[in-house]
Amino acid sequence: MSRFFTTGSDSESESSLSGEELVTKPVGGNYGKQPLLLSEDEEDTKRVVRSAKDKRFEELTNLIRTIRNAMKIRDVTKCLEEFELLGKAYGKAKSIVDKEGVPRFYIRILADLEDYLNELWEDKEGKKKMNKNNAKALSTLRQKIRKYNRDFESHITNYKQNPEQSADEDAEKNEEDSEGSSDEDEDDEGVSAAAFLKKKSEAPSGESRKFLKKMEDEDEDSEDSEDDEDWDTGSTSSDSDSEEEEGKQTVLASRFLKKAPTTEEDKKAAEKKREDKAKKKHDRKSKRLDEEEEDNEGGEWERVRGGVPLVKEKPKMFAKGTEITHTVVIKKLNEILQARGKKGTDRAAQIELLQLLVQIASENNLGEGVTVKIKFNIIASLYDYNPNLATYMKPEMWQKCLDCINELMDILFANPNIFVGENILEESENLHNADQPLRVRGCILTLVERMDEEFTKIMQNTDPHSQEYVEHLKDEAQVCTIIERVQRYLEEKGTTDEICRIYLRRILHTYYKFDYKAHQRQLTPPEGSSKSEQDQAENEGEDSAVLMERLCKYIYAKDRTDRIRTCAILCHIYHHALHSRWYQARDLMLMSHLQDNIQHADPPVQILYNRTMVQLGICAFRQGLTKDAHNALLDIQSSGRAKELLGQGLLLRSLQERNQEQEKVERRRQVPFHLHINLELLECVYLVSAMLLEIPYMAAHESDARRRMISKQFHHQLRVGERQPLLGPPESMREHVVAASKAMKMGDWKTCHSFIINEKMNGKVWDLFPEADKVRSMLVRKIQEESLRTYLFTYSSVYDSISMETLSDMFELDLPTVHSIISKMIINEELMASLDQPTQTVVMHRTEPTAQQNLALQLAEKLGSLVENNERVFDHKQGTYGGYFRDQKDGYRKNEGYMRRGGYRQQQSQTAY
Repeated sequence: MSRFFTTGSDSESESSLSGEELVTKPVGGNYGKQPLLLSEDEEDTKRVVRSAKDKRFEELTNLIRTIRNAMKIRDVTKCLEEFELLGKAYGKAKSIVDKEGVPRFYIRILADLEDYLNELWEDKEGKKKMNKNNAKALSTLRQKIRKYNRDFESHITNYKQNPEQSADEDAEKNEEDSEGSSDEDEDDEGVSAAAFLKKKSEAPSGESRKFLKKMEDEDEDSEDSEDDEDWDTGSTSSDSDSEEEEGKQTVLASRFLKKAPTTEEDKKAAEKKREDKAKKKHDRKSKRLDEEEEDNEGGEWERVRGGVPLVKEKPKMFAKGTEITHTVVIKKLNEILQARGKKGTDRAAQIELLQLLVQIASENNLGEGVTVKIKFNIIASLYDYNPNLATYMKPEMWQKCLDCINELMDILFANPNIFVGENILEESENLHNADQPLRVRGCILTLVERMDEEFTKIMQNTDPHSQEYVEHLKDEAQVCTIIERVQRYLEEKGTTDEICRIYLRRILHTYYKFDYKAHQRQLTPPEGSSKSEQDQAENEGEDSAVLMERLCKYIYAKDRTDRIRTCAILCHIYHHALHSRWYQARDLMLMSHLQDNIQHADPPVQILYNRTMVQLGICAFRQGLTKDAHNALLDIQSSGRAKELLGQGLLLRSLQERNQEQEKVERRRQVPFHLHINLELLECVYLVSAMLLEIPYMAAHESDARRRMISKQFHHQLRVGERQPLLGPPESMREHVVAASKAMKMGDWKTCHSFIINEKMNGKVWDLFPEADKVRSMLVRKIQEESLRTYLFTYSSVYDSISMETLSDMFELDLPTVHSIISKMIINEELMASLDQPTQTVVMHRTEPTAQQNLALQLAEKLGSLVENNERVFDHKQGTYGGYFRDQKDGYRKNEGYMRRGGYRQQQSQTAY
């Protein structure tokens, strides 16, 4: 464009250049008399004068425009960058804002941006599709805008309560820009900074409207003609002046410049023109609205999300008049499946299309083969609905999945000529030829295993203390029914490996459940029940013990994978232990030798092994075998990580040692809540077993320097109890056990009994056992026996002899039991005494060493160990030492220590109580 046209300014050029600079023009100046110098050497460029307010507000407006453009294309990263720049620009304009007040357009962008970010945040599907940078920027910007908007809460609230004011202003400015009017030029004195900035920000929409409305009406031509008249008046005035000017170029320039109205008549004429234009504009707007309403015919506008729309074309089912055949349906099925897994695919719509395809196939009687194939794909699509492994199925999708599997099983049972399997290739499928067996590619066992995993995920991700968990748990009956149906189907048509896999699924849903019906039948003799009750009991189905025996033995014989056999053995042992069949469970564990190589198994199998060992220990405790119970529970309880080892939760200290991905993997391994073992009951059983073993042992080896600890955790609890400055009545389970231990150490079995068995302990622990009364009676008897042993160890040095009748009365035990306990102690050389049968007394032998003798014995033991170490070092250098030291008389002999009671030869006491 020539430099000549840049000198003046008309309405059209000013509206197009409104985004560049605001030139202040002297009101009433005569542009026709200004000379135009075209020579670059002599050119005197007029300086642009702008206020600081206009500069700062223009900078803010440019940044706001960039942010709005980024919002339209969902570029959150750009929004974050521009928002930081906007904050800095606002800080520079702080002095102006303090004088003028916070501008309306600034409040509007803050409110709009916060609403926009909240909308993006709530759109879960949209967040999943975001790239990594946008997702990170969304979180950062959302926090920043919330923190930043706290300083403008009152302004934003007022704006949200009355947003119409700014909206009306924007609409008026858009209309004025779209008409290309020159009203601003005629009334330059009334232009405010805010109005100017609004015009600048809305300029693009005004330009677009101008191009869209060029061909609408012919009224604009009349308006243009009026503008031409304005230009003519200007030109006549310039003609009169041109005679006095030296060059023709200045005359040409003045022709394109408007004169400001000077007289009252000119002002009135200009005002009348503006009113006429506004009236015409209003008429055109109302006319355009009427035409749009006619075109819409009652339709409503819909709000759409910003960003580039993804073109998602649903595949059309069938054109009108298409003949529905097997080939057409399979082709359409493949067309739908091609979109599976692609970005932007609507999974819910895909499932609906597949269900619609099933209906079409059924309506056209295309056969069960096609229906089975589509059903397989529907179930697979339901599993793929959540691409993330950590997320679980929604309730409606879960119910759809169960119904679809049941329908599929109904078809397979009703049509025995249909064969399904993974080994069937798609080329060899037979979907419609009824002369041959129908063959469909697909594995029903894989679908059921995935269904079982989805059920486990649902239970893992549901709050176990809510009613929702109970509702989900009711679905297990449907899951078990489906597994039984698939089991019956595979027993007829499946391979050995498939039968083993489905048997394991059945076992995993059976092994942890206590069979109350079978337990009741054991307690109630068959003679005492009527015939009808017996028939009813028989018709209820086989006992879980018989079922587990049958399923596990099949796996033991037929399975070729170690993992399935290992899981089956552990579940079988768990079930035995749960139903108090201690000896069968123990023998099966010892014969399997699982404890030798379980560390090489995968984590879920190790968790199952830990659960089985814990259940085995609890079973031994119920049988009164405290030593076996302690040995079974020792590894789990001594680690201090019982909760984690049993898959019942993650410890806080271990969470710090692993990263986020490892934590997710660990959480997926957790056992659902209804399979949990009560950790307080477990710890109580362990501590009581340790008490019954440790207290008599401590009494027997009170002054033995080389006394070993049976249970470190039990000793830790004792030390904690001793360190307490104030000893009140026990509150927790541990405090009860510590108080009972102190009473047993003194031989006071009644106090010990009152601490172990009371209302508080019954509610916390003992009532949780199936046969609680039997367990409590066993505990009382064990406390009496161990208290008697402790009493004899502690006070044997005081007595010369003691009557067994006295002991029987003290500990409320019958004489044969007292006689048996004392005899075992004498035989095992734990008690230096003899029984006087005629008088029923225990005669003590004064063979216990004194305190001085004990010290001498300890010194001798230390000297012996010192000599052994010296011999080991010497012989190691010679290369002849093999763990023994030389004795001149006996050749090589083992190092023998000394024992506190029973002479000078130490023997390992093998008690079988």
